[in-house]
Amino acid sequence: MTRSRKGSIRGEPLYFAPINLGEHADLCVRFRLDSYVCSFGSSARFYADNTTDQGYVDWLRSRMRDLPGSCVHLWRGIEIIGQLEMGRSGENSRIGYVNLCYLVPDARGSGVSSRLDEYLCEFHARLGLERAYLNVSPSNDRAIRFYEKYCWKNRGDDPRYAELLLFEKTFTPAQCAR
Repeated sequence: MTRSRKGSIRGEPLYFAPINLGEHADLCVRFRLDSYVCSFGSSARFYADNTTDQGYVDWLRSRMRDLPGSCVHLWRGIEIIGQLEMGRSGENSRIGYVNLCYLVPDARGSGVSSRLDEYLCEFHARLGLERAYLNVSPSNDRAIRFYEKYCWKNRGDDPRYAELLLFEKTFTPAQCAR
C-alpha cells in the first residue's frame, strides 16, 4: 500500500458524512470513550459528564438536528476513521466550539488529520464565525501538538474548567479556502 500526500491509502477516498446514529451510535460512544482515555487516562469522566451512553447519543441526535453538518464521520473508503462534533459556544453564539476532534489510533500520524482541521474550519466559516474554541487536557501531548500544528493558540487554563487548557483558532478566508 502506498500513502498519498494527504495520508490516505491510494484508491481509498477520504470523505465526510453525517453520523448515522441508527448504524453507528455504538461506534460514536467508543470513539468518545477513547478520547477520554487519551485525555485523562480513563473513561470515568465520560460518565460523570454524560451519566449514560444513551444520554450522549441523545445529545448527538439533538446537536445534529439543530445544526446539520456539525457531527460527522471521516471515512476512508468503507471504514470510519474519525469523528468531529462541533457547534457554537454556549457562552457566545458568534464563536464556534469543537466538542470532539477524533481519529482512530491507526490513522493518527498518517497525515489525514489535516482533513479534520479543514472540515471544522469550513464548517465554522459557513456559519459566519471567525473563531472557535476547544478544550485539551494538558496531559494529552499528541492533541496539543496537533492543534498547534494547525494554528490553534493555547490560551492557558480554561477559567471554566481548571483542569483543561483552552485553545482558540481564528479563521481567515485563506485558511478556509485550502
